[in-house]
Amino acid sequence: MGYCTLMSSPQEEIEALKAQVASLTSRIYSLEQRSGVVAESAQAAIQEEPPHTTPPSGTIPRPPVAATVSHPHPAAPSPLPHLPQTPPRPIGLTSAAASHQDSDLEKRIGQYWLNRVGIVAMLVGVSYFLKFAFDNNWIGPGGRIAIGLIVGIALVLWSERFRRRSYVVFSYSLKAVGIGTLYLSLWGAFQIYHLIPASVAFLAMATVTAATIALALTQDAELLASFALAGGFSSPVLLSTGQNHEVVLFTYVLLMDLAILTVVIFKPWRRLLWGSFAGTIILYLGWYSDYYSEHQRTLTITFAAMFVAIFAVIPLAAKGTASTRSPGRSLTLTLLPLFNAVAFFLALYAMYQQDQTTLTWYALALAAVYLGLGEAIKKRLTGDDASFVHLLHVAIAIAFITIAIPLKLDAHWITIGWLVESGVLLWLSVTAKADFLRYFAAVALALGIARLLFFDHISADMLVFNMRFATYLVAIAILGGIAVLGKRHASEQEMIFLNSAAVGVNLLALIALTLEASDYFDRQLFTGGRSADSYAQIDLARNFSYSAIWLLYGAALMAVGFQKRSGLVRWQALILIAFTICKVFLFDVSQLGGSYRIVSFIALGAVLLGISFIYQRDWLKLSPHSPKETDRATG
Repeated sequence: MGYCTLMSSPQEEIEALKAQVASLTSRIYSLEQRSGVVAESAQAAIQEEPPHTTPPSGTIPRPPVAATVSHPHPAAPSPLPHLPQTPPRPIGLTSAAASHQDSDLEKRIGQYWLNRVGIVAMLVGVSYFLKFAFDNNWIGPGGRIAIGLIVGIALVLWSERFRRRSYVVFSYSLKAVGIGTLYLSLWGAFQIYHLIPASVAFLAMATVTAATIALALTQDAELLASFALAGGFSSPVLLSTGQNHEVVLFTYVLLMDLAILTVVIFKPWRRLLWGSFAGTIILYLGWYSDYYSEHQRTLTITFAAMFVAIFAVIPLAAKGTASTRSPGRSLTLTLLPLFNAVAFFLALYAMYQQDQTTLTWYALALAAVYLGLGEAIKKRLTGDDASFVHLLHVAIAIAFITIAIPLKLDAHWITIGWLVESGVLLWLSVTAKADFLRYFAAVALALGIARLLFFDHISADMLVFNMRFATYLVAIAILGGIAVLGKRHASEQEMIFLNSAAVGVNLLALIALTLEASDYFDRQLFTGGRSADSYAQIDLARNFSYSAIWLLYGAALMAVGFQKRSGLVRWQALILIAFTICKVFLFDVSQLGGSYRIVSFIALGAVLLGISFIYQRDWLKLSPHSPKETDRATG
């Protein structure tokens, strides 16, 4: 029948039908022959039929049959000969098909395009008529609003007729026009003509929104729900009186958010949550910029907390899990919790920027809440989303803790807090087998070290036993723990970070020791009652102390490198000693006095000779030849 529907004349349809019946007859006989079934009635019919008869016009011809067929058993009746299959008439891009395509295009133009153009033309004509009537005062304000409401309701009802006839898209287009007409009519009744009070207009718009949501649920139409979302969040703007109605506004927004969340619980329409979130942020910022004052802070925070709570439970309430959805992570479940947390903390910061203690407690409380949510999500969801969203909530909690440290602490305590946090995160990443925590630990560690080197200016009143040196020791301990203990858990690709941590330990130790020496001699310089020659001697002693510290530290590093058989440590020692050599020959020669200069060169020479002897004896078997062979070769 599929072929017949494409024909343009009855004769062609009959010919195609004949071809199909002939083909089916041939196929049925082939199946009978393969199964060994002999159709005696068909054989008798063949024997009675004249060999060359032409069927009358309008009948279906039988396939030709061979005259004789050999049989293995004489008693058995002869089987029917093979019936050749008559191929069906091909249906291609013939003139009939082309004619059909032309008629189909004509049908689309006539049924759809002209229909829509006609509707638009009718609406435009009616609009011009109404404008003409308004301009000439034929219709009063009440009549205008009544016409708008009647037209809006009529369009919505009329759209149902098209939906029942499966013209779904066109039906929704009419609904959009009708719903928009209702909102604009109610806005005009309140704002332009002042026919109804704000409360009545607000209630009427809320009714339109609720009815649209009900239509969306009953018709399983996400598009209608988006219409309700847009109209619902536009209502407060359309009905604004220029006065501060915080409770009414935020209560309405809260109900809208709850309604959208309820819809998402029953329908997998997660994209609506982004519209709800955006609408909430826009209305909140619009109110805050015009009406917020400090005496409203408690009430405002209460509403903001309810907003953030609604969007925070989305991963637990949204319909569908990773096992029931299409592959790929949901952006709603992964990004919306992050944006929600950031928006709420920024709102808190705007209200408490002068009260950092309270802001700190809010940050810690949010960290605890997101940790709890992360655990609940881990138990509630399944699939890839469960693990990723859980880790995202843990990351948000860590971010709040990192923010709380500089808010509550001061000066070097901020640095110590970040350093300790990095150590705790590294420990948790190992014990909980959560590798992603290492990235947050690296961020906290980088923040702590950067602050230690470039921002902390801690005064030291005594040598070594001061807070600056203690802060450096904390950083050295964290890096040392990474370099030593990390070898048990690090992969081959992560070894470069462990080596970097080992280098960082030595750099921080050198900087800390050098700063201690510098501050010690600075305190000597600022002691009163000294002569100019005394100040010069103190300055010479300080420069000499730098060379001595670097040389001794390099020698100690070389000893450790030989003992641990670590090429990395030995190379660090060689680089440090080379830097010290440059300082002694380029700076100390011209700046230091006789005794300091002598000690510098003798100490440097002794250290270099000792290291050279160790390398010549080849205690580490670095050379393929034995020490004696090396001596003979160089002797």
